[in-house]
This record gives sequence, C-alpha cells and structure tokens, in this order.
Amino acid sequence: MHSDLINRTTSPVIQTIADALAAQGYDTLTPVQEAVTDPALEEADLLVSAQTGSGKTVGFGLAIAPTLLGDQPRFGPAGTPLALVIAPTRELAMQVSRELGWLYGQAGAVVTTCVGGMDQRTERRALDRGAHVVVATPGRLCDHIKRGNIDLSTLRAVVLDEADEMLDLGFREELEFILSEAPEDRRTLMFSATVPAAIAKLAQSYQKDAQRVATTGEARQHSDIEYRALNVHPRDTENAIINVLRFYEAKNAIVFCNTRAAVARLTTKFTNRGFSVVALSGELTQSERTNALQALRDGRARVCIATDVAARGIDLPNLELVIHADLPSNADTLLHRSGRTGRAGRKGVSALIVPPKMKTKANRLLGWAKLKAEWAAAPSAEEVNAADEARLLSDPAWEAPVPEDAADFVASLVEKYSAEQLATAFVNLYRARASAPEDLADPGSKDDSKRPAFGPSVWFSVSQGRNDGAEPRTLLPMLCRAGDLTKDDIGAIRVQASHSFVEILASSAPKFLNALGPDRTAEEGAVVTQLDKAPDLPKGGPASRAPRGPKPGGPKPQRKPAYDPDAPSRPRETRAPRDAATVTETPAEKPKFDKPKFDKPKTDRPKFDKPKAPKGERPPKSHKTDRSPMKPGATPKPKSGPKGEAPAKPRAKAVWKKDAAPSATTGKPKGKVTRPRDAGAAPAESTYKRASDPSKRFTPPNKIGKQDGKPAARGKTSGRPKGGNAVPRRGKSAK
Repeated sequence: MHSDLINRTTSPVIQTIADALAAQGYDTLTPVQEAVTDPALEEADLLVSAQTGSGKTVGFGLAIAPTLLGDQPRFGPAGTPLALVIAPTRELAMQVSRELGWLYGQAGAVVTTCVGGMDQRTERRALDRGAHVVVATPGRLCDHIKRGNIDLSTLRAVVLDEADEMLDLGFREELEFILSEAPEDRRTLMFSATVPAAIAKLAQSYQKDAQRVATTGEARQHSDIEYRALNVHPRDTENAIINVLRFYEAKNAIVFCNTRAAVARLTTKFTNRGFSVVALSGELTQSERTNALQALRDGRARVCIATDVAARGIDLPNLELVIHADLPSNADTLLHRSGRTGRAGRKGVSALIVPPKMKTKANRLLGWAKLKAEWAAAPSAEEVNAADEARLLSDPAWEAPVPEDAADFVASLVEKYSAEQLATAFVNLYRARASAPEDLADPGSKDDSKRPAFGPSVWFSVSQGRNDGAEPRTLLPMLCRAGDLTKDDIGAIRVQASHSFVEILASSAPKFLNALGPDRTAEEGAVVTQLDKAPDLPKGGPASRAPRGPKPGGPKPQRKPAYDPDAPSRPRETRAPRDAATVTETPAEKPKFDKPKFDKPKTDRPKFDKPKAPKGERPPKSHKTDRSPMKPGATPKPKSGPKGEAPAKPRAKAVWKKDAAPSATTGKPKGKVTRPRDAGAAPAESTYKRASDPSKRFTPPNKIGKQDGKPAARGKTSGRPKGGNAVPRRGKSAK
C-alpha cells in the first residue's frame, strides 16, 4: 500500500516515514503535504498558508524529515534537539507531539514536549536525557533557554505552527528571542491559515529567501464543510443550540463562545438538560483541560463548549458539528473555528446562530471569508422528532438477532404484550435517552412585551403617597405581603402626592380584604380604602393649547436683505479737532503678568510670622554676661572638682529583712539586703575609664565569666547553654 508513497518521482518519502503513514491508513497525500515535500524545496525556508484541517502537522513533519535524517532511515542516539516546533497553545503542542510521535515512531525519534502548566523539573530532566524533536509553547521555551536547560546549537530546523495566532496572542517578542538564539544555518518553516502583514514581516526578518507555498485559492470555501446560518428569535438562542445538537446528533460537537462566562453558563444549562458536556476555557488548569479533551476522545463526553483561544488547533476525532453560539469577531476566526470539522476528508457542519440584530454582521463575516452559507430557521421541535424517527427506523438494532440468553424473555414479551404496546415502549425508551427538543418562536416575530388585558378589577386607595416616599416598587411587595397576593393579582399603581391608587383583580379583592382585617391597615400604618369606581386620574401627554387662527392670505411681504453689496458706502463724518489743553497723557498701565507669580525665593517661614527684632535691640543672654575673654596661655578651670575631693558621705545604715517595711499585699518585708560601706573608705575606681573605650563594654566570646577573667577551658561548659544553633559534638563529653 505504501509503495506508491515511496516510489513517487514528485516527492519521495523515507522508508520508515512511509511505513508510519501506511499504518495510519494514508494512501495519498493532501495538497499541502504534496507541496511542502517537493524536492525543489528540500533545503529552502517555507512560508506556507493552507486551510485549517488540511494536514499541516503531517506536512511539516514530512518537510523536515530529510533535513533531520539525511540519507539514514533512523535517528541516532538522542542528544541536543535537532528540530524545534513552536505552537501557540498547550493543547495544540500536545496534539503536534502526538502526531510527530507516530510519524517518527518507526524512525526511533524521541519527541519531548515543553508547555506551560506542566512540571518544569520533569521537562528539564527529559531535556537532559536527550531529544530529537522538541515541541513547545513560546513562553515555556523562552524560560528554558534563559535558564540554560536546552541547547539550541545543533538545531537544523525550526517550525512555527499557527504563526498568525501566536502573533495575535502577543508572542512576537518571544518568537524573536527564540529565532535569534537558534543557529543561522537552520531551516525555518512558518505554517499558518492566513498570512497577514505581520507574518510576512517576521518571515522577512528571520527567513532566508523564503519560498511562498499557498494551497488556499481565491475561493476559500472548504468543500467538506457545510455552512448554515440559522435565524433565531433573540430569546431562543440557547434553545436553538439545544435543537441543533438534537437534530444532528453528532458523535462529537463543539460550541464556541466569546467569553468564559458564556462557557460556564452554557455548560451548566446543557449539563442540566442531560447532555454529556465538557468545558474548555483559559481559566482551567492544564490537567483539567487534558482530562476534558481525553473525555471527548474516549466518548465519555460528546459536546465541548469552548472559547476561541482554548480550542485553537485542537483536533478531535469524529468532530462533525461546530456551532457558533456567539459570532466570531473576524473572518479568520470564523475559518479557524469551522476548521475543527471536515478534517482528513470527513464531512462536517458549521452552524451560525444569528439573532435578527446580528444578521448584518453575519453576512459581512461570510463575505469577508468568501463563504456561502445556507440561510434557514433553526430546527423546530417537530423537525427534531422527525429526525429521531428517521434515525430510529434506520437503527441496526432492528436486524440484530435475538441473543440466546434473552430468547425466553423476548418470547414472554411477545406473548404478554401486543405489537402496538411493544412499539410504543420502544419509542418511549428511545426518546428518553436524549433531551427533549424546545419549542422555538418565529424568528421574524417581534418581541411583544405588552401586558395583556388585566380583566375585571377593583380600585383601592392607600394612605401613602409621594410625600411619604411611596413608590410602585415599594408598594407592590408591601401589598403582596399584607394582602396575601401575588404580583399577577395587582394591576396599575398610581402614586399621587399624599396617597396612592392600586388596581386589584376583582376575584382577589375579597381575599385581600380578609387578609387586611377589619382595620384595613397594612405595613407601616398604611390605611387601605376600597373605592366605588376607578379614580379620575389625569392622563399624561402634552398640555392642550388654544387652536391657531387662520393663516393670513396673499403673498408674503418681501424682506429687506441683511446686506447689500451693491449699496454705496456711507460718507465718513468729519470730527472736530480736540483742544490740546484738555488732553492729558496718562502713563501706560504696567502689565500684570510681566513676571511669574512665584518668582521670589521661597522660604519655610510663614507669611504671618513677626519680623525679627534688630540685633542691636536684643538683650544679652544672662549666662554670657559674667564671662570675660581668656588670656593667652591661661589654663581653663575645670567645671567641677575631682571625684576624690568630694566630701565623704555619711555612714549608711544597713537595712535587714526584719527592719524592712511590710508589703501592702503579702505583709512580708520588701527590699534587698545591703551591706554598709565604711565611712572612711575611698570611693571605688570607675569601671570604665572613658565612654569611648569599647573594650570594656562587653565580654569577648572566649572569656566566660567576669571581665578580665581567664577564658574557660575548651570542652567545659559552665551550666546549660542558652539557645544557639551549635551542632553537638560526637564522642564523650568532658566531665
């Protein structure tokens, strides 16, 4: 089967790679895979634009295989990476890693993934063990490069998958840093669904004579995707999604929303309706996202509700339906969303939920994307039931043989029940497996929010009005609580200055009066009075005015123009000369703002401080009046006499415990026993000779005990040590 892939003259494939393709069921290559494996482009840098789902991952795997393997069918021992693949999201990086794993599996390649949200130490150990291909996200790869965990010196190829999305997510600086760290002689391949100006500029900066490969023609319509634009009523957008899911009964479906809040809301609602749903948004951890995708692949979940960024590039098996709950922001996002289905030759449906106000935007998006969609109403409940019946009739269970272990039970059912009863039970059981469809309003009908006619009613007066702070929003709950009513029993509420009028259903009026009691008093002392007829209330609207009189007949008078350019100018009047004696010259007024307002030097003294007195008027200080200037060579007198010359203190009396005064609380004598000092004894010499001498202020570490004492012997301790982190010594302690 795979001999055709090997022996083609257009793009020969390496033996081990061809075996891997044959194992996956590949008979032929897609157009983008054929284009990138052209022998003429084997050593060139490529800038590839192709439709989403056209096999780009396998395409760049085939494109870089000759660069990595050369003439060898298998890779050598793993060491520093030979190829680097960069993807915008974790899910896409994991998917690319799986695709390259089976593509290079028979060639003995080691593929390592480095993405955010995973243990960085595990990734570092994997890089240390060696890898041939590293698939990474931009942020985590930059972190590994800066930490020195990865060596890019032996790189032969760098692939940027979904390059336009990486730029949209703000990874320009990371990409430029990564490409600047890679060797100059590498191959650089950029794959993207679209090639905007930013991608072309990046390719011009970091690619050498890049060859442009475009497999998307002028018509961008995907032949395997059926586009449907569904008109829905504004109130039925979520119910319409339920009917679409039930109408198609796809094995896997994805619903796109624009916000995380919408994802959470739809996930909760669809779970309550019995759908097996998983959510995929940026607020989930990596393990939660991985588990959600695995549930879709295993069949444990059938519907995925996701945002654009979270679902970028993911490839779900058997994805047959894409629903746009919120319209995308641009045409490229529409193509990326729809490209999740219709992959590898499988058919798919892309349904846009379009309320009336979004119809113009939907047409504009389809026009920009060059797509043609079939406009129709969302499936109704009758159409969903008809689709269920068609699936039921074509169910292979009708042709299944009777199991041997259930033959007796089947015979008893046939004997006990009629054919109609058995068919009814079968239909009911079949419908019970799925959620019931919703009845949808006509999408073209207007939202008639007017309240229907209230019916026969009785008017009441409440003794609280606008002056008392009464409002309809406060009167309604008060009357419901006091009169045992619901809001449907109360009609119009008219608040006046000193009182209010309330309309209540005639059928509920007796119950209302019984709940109020004989005093007819509600909360806060409001008195309720029944009226005989409806109050005469002034109706709103413009104030009436007297009717206008008849218009005057005849032609309108001709008005004089405001300015006539042809009119002659009026002659100037001659002024009499002024007397020179009466003219007085006034000095020119000084400009007010010649200088800045705050051009004077600033001081910290407030403006209201009193000015200082002149120095000559200050009285001399008292402690300086008796001092006279010192003569040259004179010795200054000491401020006080020496301590030895101080008069002796009288002999102190010893205070013993028996002489001490008793304490007020315990009755025991207080104080400390002191010994008297001889009266004639000389005062003790000062312990510190000067205050600046630090040698007498503390005990050195090697001197334990009194100051100027001998250091303690090593190994001997004087009592239990106080604190510290000293490590105990091994061996016997000195005793």
